[in-house]
Amino acid sequence: MKNLYIETNSKIYVACPSNVATGGPELLHQLVYELRKLGFNAYMYYYDMENNNPIHPAYVKYSNPYVENIEDNQLNILIVPEVKTGLIYDYNKIQKVIWWLSVDNFYKRFDSNILWKKVVKKILFNLSYFKVYRFQKDNNLIHFVQSEYAKQHLLQKGIENIYFLGDYLNELFIDEQLENINSKKQDIVIYNPKKGIEFTKKIIQHGENITFVPIENMTREEVAKLLSTAKVYIDFGNHPGKDRIPREAAISGCCVITGKQGSAKYYEDVAIEEEFKFEDKIENIPLIIKKIKECMNNYDENSIKFNFYRKKIKNEQNNFINDIKKIFTLNN
Repeated sequence: MKNLYIETNSKIYVACPSNVATGGPELLHQLVYELRKLGFNAYMYYYDMENNNPIHPAYVKYSNPYVENIEDNQLNILIVPEVKTGLIYDYNKIQKVIWWLSVDNFYKRFDSNILWKKVVKKILFNLSYFKVYRFQKDNNLIHFVQSEYAKQHLLQKGIENIYFLGDYLNELFIDEQLENINSKKQDIVIYNPKKGIEFTKKIIQHGENITFVPIENMTREEVAKLLSTAKVYIDFGNHPGKDRIPREAAISGCCVITGKQGSAKYYEDVAIEEEFKFEDKIENIPLIIKKIKECMNNYDENSIKFNFYRKKIKNEQNNFINDIKKIFTLNN
């Protein structure tokens, strides 16, 4: 297993898209924030800059400094998300890390920009697998994974030098939601229309007398309020990494019902019992509807089954910091 070589004057650069507010960029900001608290020279490096201020308002609170140029020497470290792996080949001497915040998006991004015939599209899509093969042969490259799903995917590709570096929900969100966890719940089922909507529509069609509410055109505060009043959250979309919304739903007191795509099939990533996970098949829809009704009609009894998941979510920030301490150690 290859380790990072860090001295007191080493600089750690974390690449992040400019002015984008989603789960991935927030985690990249959290890493720099925690590294600096531990005394490391860590900086944001924003790419795809379109204006003079690359910092999204949501991340001003971290007060992370950023640089516009990277010093390419063997004492420094460059960490890139899996959707920006091309950046590592712009530098020769620096230590390089790919942080797999998602598996699916690595391939999806490559595929989504191709508008040619299906055969050509298929061939070019497969070229992304050669990129993984290139990573496999690069023994100097280090990989961080945010999920068990990503870890297993890389192992299957024969890639080594893997370190687990998870993430965590904002502690203010957790504290505020835990205060509301025992508030009066309503017979509402929340879903994300951006994920697995075709199968979710079929569930809705069969769910007579069940109120389904989409997370759509809402602020973060509105989403939190909605989750705190609902009894059930369903998610039958892809889970490219350890997704945030299922965890936000659970910590908000929802019973969580998911499919088994991506990270959802791993208990390490979505720590809910198998009775709440279903393959997204037509024949399973009656079982899913039955489970939704069970959760609403016997909410208290079912809600306590998610206590371990909630405890795990609450411990994620401490685990994140411990992961950092294991990975980033000064060399004497």
